[in-house]
Amino acid sequence: MSNVRVKLSAMMFLQYFVWGAWFVTMGTYLGQTLKFSGTQIGLAYGATALAAMISPFFVGMIADRFLATERALALLHLAGGLLMYAASRAVTFGAFYPLLVAYALCYMPTLALTNSLSFDHMQEPAREFPAVRALGTIGWIVAGLLVGRLRVEPTVVPLEIAAGASIVLGLYSFMLPHTPPHAAGKALGIRDVLGLDALKLLGDRSFATFIVGSFLLCIPLQFYYAFTNLYLNEIGLSEPASKMSFGQMSELGFMLLLPLLLVRLGVKRILLIGMAAWALRYAFFAYGNTGPLVWMLYAGILLHGVCYDFFFVTGQIYVDQRADIQIRAAAQGFLALITQGAGLFIGGWLSGNIVQAFTTPTGHDWQTIWLIPAGFAAVILVVFAVLFTPARR
Repeated sequence: MSNVRVKLSAMMFLQYFVWGAWFVTMGTYLGQTLKFSGTQIGLAYGATALAAMISPFFVGMIADRFLATERALALLHLAGGLLMYAASRAVTFGAFYPLLVAYALCYMPTLALTNSLSFDHMQEPAREFPAVRALGTIGWIVAGLLVGRLRVEPTVVPLEIAAGASIVLGLYSFMLPHTPPHAAGKALGIRDVLGLDALKLLGDRSFATFIVGSFLLCIPLQFYYAFTNLYLNEIGLSEPASKMSFGQMSELGFMLLLPLLLVRLGVKRILLIGMAAWALRYAFFAYGNTGPLVWMLYAGILLHGVCYDFFFVTGQIYVDQRADIQIRAAAQGFLALITQGAGLFIGGWLSGNIVQAFTTPTGHDWQTIWLIPAGFAAVILVVFAVLFTPARR
């Protein structure tokens, strides 16, 4: 393995270690320790989605024009580390939320920047990138195992770990291969930044169905990210952060199977299986327990590979196939804006309000809470199955 490949792999490991360290267990810390409401927890989980809607402006208008990529990464992660540490000291929602949003505004642009830096230093990105990106998933898994084994989920420690790791990654970024800005001196408009040139694809019913379906599915998706760890802690499952890392392990496995299954089953069937997995996962959570039905909890976690890879990764592949090369990047950017931005932000707000509505004196009515996104995903599945008829290309 080349020296550059090692550096890129270490970068990816740290990039997703940082995210995995705080994101999974934050709901437990905010709910059990700081006593934030469900609505406030949902808004906190919408911070990254809010940043995802804004970060294309930073990447397109600043990072790609005035800063070498490795320097932009260094500055963003160093600033992010300081902001995350400041957030870890905050104990009221009014102080915590603005700091978390500011942190997310630093972190979310680095997702695109680490990808672009990797592509710039690969001879054959299609062959080399998956192995490098896999180190990111491993970083997330290691973060979950560490937090779970330390038994610090309801504490501020995961945020402190993320802050420290972010500082380390910021300093490490100065050692990455020099990568000059891609678009220095080039004109760029808002249409390019937001991917609005892809709007012409919405004239096709199936593509429009796919975009709307992806947006709607991101709403129930936030129930998993924001509240699963709180739920598992509340019902007494041991080391839930470690157990939740099984989901990323399954993600790696299904990612390897996806190319073969796409050939065998086609895009529509794979997307429908992914949607069905979301409904099934929440049904497992609704009826599972830490006794005889504990297998349902594990099954719901392990379905993450199907939920994520079969819908979101397959969706990115579908967009790549459907869009002409001239607007392919715009189409991917538009998909990210609609799903990772608007969809997850609304999902965070809605899931928080629903969890708050079903708060009880002893905790939460989790069965009702989980059945709501299960039903939501099932309805989307039926409508999508009827309206989505992709043309073969």
